[in-house]
Amino acid sequence: MSRLRIVVTVVALAVAGALAVILPTSPASAAACATPWSSSQVYTGGMIASYNSHNWQAKWWTQNEKPGTAAVWTDQGTCTGGGNPTPTPTPSGPTDSCLFPNWVAGRAYVTGDIVRYTNGRNYRATHDNPGYDPTVSTWYWEPYTCTGPTPTATPTPTPTGPAGAFVVTEAQFNQMFPSRNPFYTYNGLVAALRAYPAFANTGSDTVKKQEAAAFLANVNHETGGLVYIVEQNTANYPHYCDATQPYGCPAGQAAYYGRGPIQLSWNFNYKAAGDALGIDLLRNPNLVQTDASVAWQTGIWYWMTQNGPGTMTAHNAMVNGAGFGETIRSINGALECNGGNPAQVQSRINAYTRFAGILGVTPGNNLSC
Repeated sequence: MSRLRIVVTVVALAVAGALAVILPTSPASAAACATPWSSSQVYTGGMIASYNSHNWQAKWWTQNEKPGTAAVWTDQGTCTGGGNPTPTPTPSGPTDSCLFPNWVAGRAYVTGDIVRYTNGRNYRATHDNPGYDPTVSTWYWEPYTCTGPTPTATPTPTPTGPAGAFVVTEAQFNQMFPSRNPFYTYNGLVAALRAYPAFANTGSDTVKKQEAAAFLANVNHETGGLVYIVEQNTANYPHYCDATQPYGCPAGQAAYYGRGPIQLSWNFNYKAAGDALGIDLLRNPNLVQTDASVAWQTGIWYWMTQNGPGTMTAHNAMVNGAGFGETIRSINGALECNGGNPAQVQSRINAYTRFAGILGVTPGNNLSC
C-alpha cells in the first residue's frame, strides 16, 4: 500500500508555503503588503498574505479560502505597496443578466464565476476549481438566482455523453477483477464518475481507454485485485491522526486508516477529499468503506487532483502523453520508482498491459518509472 504519498505532498506544500511569510511592520504606520494571497497556496496558522490592500493572518490550515470571506483569516489592517486588486463585484438585483456561459467540464473556473448548467439552472463558483460538476461538488459551487433575461438556446450538453457512459463495460470490469470483493461494484464506480466528468473522457478513444486501464491497474495493485477495502495492518490505525490540525480528529484517534481503492488515510486527507466532493468525511470516514460510490470517488479524486510524490496528476500523465510510468510516480513513486522497488513497478505494469488488452488498446510508451 502507498499511504505516505499524500503526506509527503501536504508537508512539502506546508514548508513551501512557510517561505512566503512576511511579517507586518510596526502598527504605528500602514504595513507593507505581504505576498499576495493565492488560491493554490497552502497557509498554516500565523502565515500572512495580502488581499484587497489589507494584510490577513491565517488562524489555522487553509487553502482556497479567500481573505475577507472566510473565518480562517484575521484582518491585520491596511497595507501599502502591492496586494491583490479589488475584485469587480458580481452584478446583483434587477439589472442582473441571466445570459451566463454554459458550464464546461474540465474548464478552469475562479471564485465568483457564474455558469449555466445542463439542468437549466445557474451556479456560482464559491472556490476556484478545474471544472467540477456544480451538482456534485457543492464545496465549489452554489446555486445562483438572477432576475434578468434568460437564454433561449439549449445549454451545451455535458461532454460525457449518455448518463453513466464509461469506456469500460461491466463485463470487462468483471473480467479484470474476477475475485473482487462485492463491495467494489461496477455501478458504484459509474456513479462516482459524475464527480469528475473529465476522467477517462478526455482525448481520443484510445487515450480514454488507456486512462481507464491505468487507473484500474493501480487500483488493482493497491487493493490486491479489489479484494481489500481497508488497510490490513491494524497496528497502524492510531498513527493517522494529526492532532495539530485545527479541526483535530473528531471521528477518533484511530479512525483515519487506509480505506477504498487508493487507500485514503490521515485526517487531513479525509478532510481535503471530503471538501472537494461535498461530503463530510472528516466526521464520517466510514463512508469510504460502507458506500461504494464514495469509495470510488475518493480514488478518482486522488487520481484527478493530487500529484503525490510526482510532478503531475495521474490524469494529466495519461492524457498528456507522459505515460503509465508517471502514474506510478504520482501514486507511490517515492518508494517504488528510480529502482526503489522494481518488482512492485512491474506488478503495476503487468496489470496495466493486461487491462489495456481487455479494452483493445495498445498500452503506449513510458510504462515504467
